[in-house]
Amino acid sequence: MTSDCTAVEQYLHEHIPISAAMAVTVSAIHPQVILSVPLQPNINHRQTGFGGSISTLAILSAWTFVHIQLQPLPKPYRIVIQDNSVEYLQPVTSDFEARCASPSPETWQRFLKILQRKGKSRIQLAAEVYAVDQLVGTFTGNYVALDIQKA
Repeated sequence: MTSDCTAVEQYLHEHIPISAAMAVTVSAIHPQVILSVPLQPNINHRQTGFGGSISTLAILSAWTFVHIQLQPLPKPYRIVIQDNSVEYLQPVTSDFEARCASPSPETWQRFLKILQRKGKSRIQLAAEVYAVDQLVGTFTGNYVALDIQKA
């Protein structure tokens, strides 16, 4: 794990406590964000991955993507999820990870342009959840970034 991944992981554990309880680790932050968790603290009564943990990991992977991408900007921004959808494709029986890939460059640039002009912008991101390299879930979520000084 790179020092950048370690710093992001520490930030998540400190500022989003559920990430520590889930034992989230940051495996990659570029070109995509990959967050991983062990099965054991995220298990349900059937000894498979708890749906809430699967959903939370996917939400967190896309939130982390936006958080990392906004770091170079001079203003601080608040990032919130507006809505999301998760499709559970099959039971999770091992450690699992969520992978949030970058949106198209045009989509990201449009998001940034609106954010810098209006102090608020929305973007839709997708993530996939894998267990042992097998796709077990898909996620789509809308995120809003707000200029803290204008919020």
